[in-house]
Amino acid sequence: MSPISRAFLGRRRRAGGDPSRVPPGQYVTDDFPVLSAGPTPRTPLGEWSFTIDGAAHESVSWRWEDFLALPAELITVDIHCVTKWSKLDTSWRGVSIDTLLETVQTDAAYLTAWCDGGYTTNLALADVVDGNAWVAYEYEGGPVHPEHGGPARLLVPHLYFWKSAKWIRGLTLTATDEPGFWETYGYHNHGDPWLEQRYQGD
Repeated sequence: MSPISRAFLGRRRRAGGDPSRVPPGQYVTDDFPVLSAGPTPRTPLGEWSFTIDGAAHESVSWRWEDFLALPAELITVDIHCVTKWSKLDTSWRGVSIDTLLETVQTDAAYLTAWCDGGYTTNLALADVVDGNAWVAYEYEGGPVHPEHGGPARLLVPHLYFWKSAKWIRGLTLTATDEPGFWETYGYHNHGDPWLEQRYQGD
């Protein structure tokens, strides 16, 4: 049995759009399809926290209220799923990974994003700094719905969307690259949509 549970079955494709914004093999949709590897976690905000640990001089952690008090950014980006849909001009609010790492001393080159529900994904630190990634808690002006990864999800729009881990609870900094959930099932370790890095060997 596939580990994927599909909460979205239809596809509403949209014609047009700037082809320079759509990676090879992708189609543009106005929908926001939902594919999850299991049931949707629903963590009460009073129990939510976000932690950066691992190969750091000292771990740091924020409760929900403290996280919302951090400097936030409005981000409008295109997102691209490995299942071949792209959604253009999505709007988010969140805290940049640069902001979260400001007080963290580390020589790590990689990290593992870990989430409620047991999901993990691995990323090079270079892919989430310098304005490349955020922990987002609003989508299109409202809270991120649980089906889309709320209360907070990682947002790494320059990579396939499985790298934008839903229900995120923390980042573990690592000296070496350690494949996450989908990577152990044969998905590409990096996941650049412009290079069609869907699966190992692509």
